[in-house]
Amino acid sequence: MKVAILPIHERLAELWILRGTRELTDSERMDMEHCLAVNASYCRELANLRNMSLLASMTGDENWQYEICSEIERLGGVPPSTRY
Repeated sequence: MKVAILPIHERLAELWILRGTRELTDSERMDMEHCLAVNASYCRELANLRNMSLLASMTGDENWQYEICSEIERLGGVPPSTRY
């Protein structure tokens, strides 16, 4: 499974490493809070799209599911696998 690493994730990793070696500055703490908020929003959007993809699959709407999976891929996520 291929998962995208977004710049926000790279920055979170950088701040986490810095946090382990020294106390973060006020600016870095604010940056970390911002990164966490953006990450939560990103995860929520992907989860919503995956839920809609499941609904499209359950209702047999292949065109809608294709559109949703394209949006998931655009966000750098991995579309859910389809079972037949």
